[in-house]
This record gives sequence, C-alpha cells and structure tokens, in this order.
Amino acid sequence: MADPQLPVRVAAAQALQAVEQGQSLAQSLPLAQARVAPQDRPELQALCYGTCRWYHRLDSELGRRLNKPLRPNDRVVHQLLLVALFQLRHSQQADYAILNETVEACRVLAKPHLAGMVNAVLRAAQREGEPDHGSESALYSHPEWMVEKLRHNWPEHWQAILAANNSQAPMTLRVNARQIDRDNYLKWLRDDGIEAKATGHAPHGIQLARPLPVERLPGFADGAVSVQDEAAQLCTTLLDLAPGQRVLDACAAPGGKTCAMLEQQPGLAEVIAIDQSETRLPRIRENLDRLGLEAILLAADAGATGDWWDGRHFDRILLDVPCSASGVIRRNPDIKLLRREGDIAALARIQLGLLESLWQTLTPGGRLVYATCSVFPQENHRIIQRFLRQQPEAELVALPVQWGLDTGAGRQLLPDPQAQDGFFYAVLVRRHDGAPNAHTNDQGSGL
Repeated sequence: MADPQLPVRVAAAQALQAVEQGQSLAQSLPLAQARVAPQDRPELQALCYGTCRWYHRLDSELGRRLNKPLRPNDRVVHQLLLVALFQLRHSQQADYAILNETVEACRVLAKPHLAGMVNAVLRAAQREGEPDHGSESALYSHPEWMVEKLRHNWPEHWQAILAANNSQAPMTLRVNARQIDRDNYLKWLRDDGIEAKATGHAPHGIQLARPLPVERLPGFADGAVSVQDEAAQLCTTLLDLAPGQRVLDACAAPGGKTCAMLEQQPGLAEVIAIDQSETRLPRIRENLDRLGLEAILLAADAGATGDWWDGRHFDRILLDVPCSASGVIRRNPDIKLLRREGDIAALARIQLGLLESLWQTLTPGGRLVYATCSVFPQENHRIIQRFLRQQPEAELVALPVQWGLDTGAGRQLLPDPQAQDGFFYAVLVRRHDGAPNAHTNDQGSGL
C-alpha cells in the first residue's frame, strides 16, 4: 500500500502521469490527495492545475533541455520536471527549494539514478530563464490542432479565446430566488467582508472578487446560494418556464441547471433529470436536498427513449449535450491533454442523435433549449442547421438577448477572463402544423 504521506510534488507527478495515460484530473487528483497530508492538498491541486494549464509550453521547454526523451518507465520523472518548471516560471517558491525538493523526489520515486540529470536540467532552467517559444502550440500552451481549429473557426477571436483558456476562472454564484433576492445577498456578502458584484447577463448571478471555500459563503448550507458559472445560469432564462409545465433535463449531472429551473419556477408540475452515469446521480440528489428541491432522477441514456420515456410529452426540454468542453478549459485545463481532434466529429454525431431522439418527446408548441460548453461550431450552430434541414416541425427562436455572438442558428458566448465561460445556446420550438420551418434568417448570417 502506498505511503499516505507522500511529498506533494511526488503526488503531483503521479497524478499528471495518470492524466497523460488518459485519466481526467477529476479522476486522478482525489487519489493523489488521499496520499498527502491534509494541509498539502490545496498546494497539490494548484500544482496539478497549473502544470496542466501551461503543459504544452513547459513540455516544449523540457524537450529542448533534455538530451533525449526519458524511457517510458521513467515518464513520472518527466512529469516531476514539468511540475518543477511550472514552479520556476509561475510560483513564488524559492528556486533553491524547488531544485532540492525535486531532486529528493527522485529518490522517493525510486529513481535515484536520474537525480543528477534532474538537478542539471533545473539548474540550467534557473540560470537561463524561459527560452523563446518554438511554436504557437508552446506560445499559447494548447495542442497544435486546437490552435489551428480555433484560428479557422474564430479568425477575429482565436487569440483572445486561447488567452482566456489560460486564465483562472472567477468564482460565480447563483442566488436561490426562492429564499433571497440578489441585492439582499450582495448586502449579506458585504456585511461578511466578502467583495462581490452582480453578473452582467444572468439575473441571479454574483461574481466574487476572489474565490473562497463554499463553507465561508453565508447561507450556503441552508440553500441560499449555489456555485454556478454565469453562462450555465442562462439556460433558465431561455426555457420560458411557467407553472404546470412538465420539464426534462437531459444529461443533467451534476444538477446545477436542474436546481436553477426549480428555483426560478416553483410551480412546475414535474421535473425529470436524466444522466447516463448512475454514479453521478447522488451528486444531483445532494444539490437538490441542500436547496430543498425535488425532481425525479433517472439513470439512463437520454437518447434511448424506449428505455425510460413513458410516452407523456414534455413542455420544456433542456438538452445540455456531451461535448468537447472547449469552452471551460480554464476550469479544466487537463482538457488540453485529453481531447483529440477526432473527438469533435464523434461528439457531433452523438449530439445530433440526442437532438433527434429527444425531439420526439417534446409536445407540439413545446420548447427545447440546446446547450453546450463548447466553442467549436461543429458541435454548435452547425448541429442546429443540420437538424433544421431535416426536421420540418422545428423552428428556430430568435433570441432577444444582448449577450454572445449571433451565429445564425443560436448564440455563442466565448470565454471571458472577467466573466463567463464559453457556451452555446439555441432555442427550438416544435410547430403544431408541421409546415416547413422559416428559420433561415432569424438570427442573421452564419459563421
């Protein structure tokens, strides 16, 4: 059994090696945190997230400093060196401490034969400073395919997107309107010495000046407020909820949007929240219980309607589809290591399939909100355009909002270092008569 009190940089190197092998930080980090002292866990998280955020730049520098790549069974030392380079370039820790602790970590990892090489590489990095970036992938610290795809999709915005992805996201709250209004909660925060401001687009959103543990938020345990990005909060404003409606939240975990809907419209007749992963349902239930809300939770593939649908149509559907998560890279920097270019086409097939299947469960006159946390048009407005061409009962709703960019088939929010994540929304209504739709120019020209 592994020593539960590993040095923090050893645990970080092991967690990053797991990411290199295909695990997400959400999977590898909790295992690593269990193996360090409790007081070291915040530092471990910061090292893992920071190294992932700058991985491509750090890896480029390390590749230029190593005489030859490390052997496969020594890759954990490669990760150890990346952690040390991250600290040299981005932390306030003394250089001598970084070098000494990294050399010592080689021995803890049973790699003492590499200690001299590690020491030499880091001393050179300390002495020479950060080298010129050899490629745009290194300069922007993103995989090359992602840089090129963003440049092609967003010729006027790609550099801003890349910069936003490398920033640290603000902490944003959603006030529970059933308990307290936003102005009063802002006053509550001020009285507790917490600096915050109202969000610009989400009516119940608050952005904190500095992140803090949820335990410090007044009223959190009693359900007065939840943590949710501003872009994700906008789904409730687009659903046009009203008392008596039957609502489906497809792909619902971790349940933030389910809870937001119930908070905004207490008179809903029924809310069904589906997620394919049964292990994620307890998280939804936990959020519902804290907020004093109720929904029916189902573990099912939302697209396999024959397995779970009872034949009663929904008045409202929120379809927040599985996606590349390219709009939330600043919160999940390991996406840059895990995502592959070929994933986008595969995800697009899943997204269109879900839309086609769930459309049949929407009542005539009902409204479906299609959402992603992606910035790639292939997952966003192009899906909507394809669906509209094949579905005569579908009509695109022109959104009377000021946020986001008009794509011609939905609104695209790009990640903003000072505000929201990257998100896409499109609203579709199921026509009663099945006549050909008139969506083409509802929202202007496409991209």
